[in-house]
Amino acid sequence: MTSTTTAVIGGSGFTGAELAELLLRHPSLRLTHVSSDTQAGTPVAAALPRVRTDLSFCRHDEVTGVDTAFLCLPDHSAAPIAGRLLAEGTRVVDLSPDFRLSATDYEEWYGSHPFPEMLPGVYGLTELHRDEVAAAQLVANPGCYPTAALLALTPLLPLGLQDVVIDAKSGASGAGKTPSEKTHFCTVDEDLLAYGIGGHRHYPEIAAGIGASGTTETEGWRAAGADGVTGADGKAASGAGADHADAAGPSLVFLPHVVPLQRGILETIYVSTRTLPSAVELRALFDEMYAGEHFVEVCEAPPRLRQVAGTNYCRLFATLDERSRRIVLVAAIDNLLKGAVGQALQNMNVMLGLPEQEGLL
Repeated sequence: MTSTTTAVIGGSGFTGAELAELLLRHPSLRLTHVSSDTQAGTPVAAALPRVRTDLSFCRHDEVTGVDTAFLCLPDHSAAPIAGRLLAEGTRVVDLSPDFRLSATDYEEWYGSHPFPEMLPGVYGLTELHRDEVAAAQLVANPGCYPTAALLALTPLLPLGLQDVVIDAKSGASGAGKTPSEKTHFCTVDEDLLAYGIGGHRHYPEIAAGIGASGTTETEGWRAAGADGVTGADGKAASGAGADHADAAGPSLVFLPHVVPLQRGILETIYVSTRTLPSAVELRALFDEMYAGEHFVEVCEAPPRLRQVAGTNYCRLFATLDERSRRIVLVAAIDNLLKGAVGQALQNMNVMLGLPEQEGLL
C-alpha cells in the first residue's frame, strides 16, 4: 500500500464528496481523513453512501500528519488550515478562493485575508501553469467559470484582446450543497436565471488571466511563475494578458446563469481582437496551444454538456463571425470535475510527480 496519505478537509459538500470518491480509487494516494465539523463522529458512508469507506468524519483541526490535503471549504475558512498544514510540510491544493487572487483583489471581493503575504498562490490551471504547479507546496485551484473561460481565451492572447463578453451557464450544483431560495428545485426547474449582475466573484480571476481592465493587480500570477508571454513549455501563460492587450487591458463582461441541470458549465464567449485571424489561423492557435494535452479537446463543432459530464475534460470550439468581426468561442466542462475536484487531483498528481491522468480515467 502506498505511504502517500491524503485528507479531504470539508468532505460533506458536493466537491468534498466527489473528491473522496476519486481518492478511494486512486492507486497512489491513500485517503486517511475526511473532515466535517458539523458531521464529526458520523460514519462517512452513512452521510455519503457513494463514498464507500470505513472512515468517520473528523473535525478539521484533527487532520494532521498527512502528506497531502485538499481543502474544500468556503472563503476565509481555508487559509488558516492551509497555513497550519503547510507548516507541517503537507502539500496542499486549496479549492476555495483564498489563494487565487492578489491581496488587493482579495480584499476588494472577499474582505481581509489572514495571510496577505502568501498571496497569490500558484494558480492551478494545470495546462497553463504545469511547471509552477510541479514545484509548489500550495496550489490555488481555479474557480469553475474561470477554468472554462481561461482555457478558451488564452490561445487568443497573442492577437491582442480588446473586448470580451462571456455568457456562462452552470448547473445548480455550482452553488454548493447548502440550499437556498435560488437553488431550490422548484425555483430552478424549467427556468433560467441570470445572477451576479453586479459583479460575480469569479470576475477578478478571469480578468487577471487576460489582463483585463477592472482587476487591480495582474502581476501576481507572473510572480507565481509565468513570464508574461509564455510558460517554460512555450505555451502562453495565464495572467499574461496585459502584455498582449491594449494598455488599459481588454474590457470584460462576465454574466453567469443557473440552468435546470445538476452539473456542467457551458460558456459562449464573444471576442474582438486587434488582429483578426483567418479561420485557418484561428484553428492553428488552439491546435498548437493544446497539442498533447489529454484533458483539453479542440472540437470541430460546438460541444455539448453531455460530452463532458462526469469527466475531467474541457471541450473547446472556436469560429469567426465575419459579420461582426468577432471570434466566437464555446467551452464546456463538468463544474464539479474539471471545474473543481478533477482539476485539483490533476494538480496534486503533478505536484507529486505522478502521471497526470492517474485516478481520473
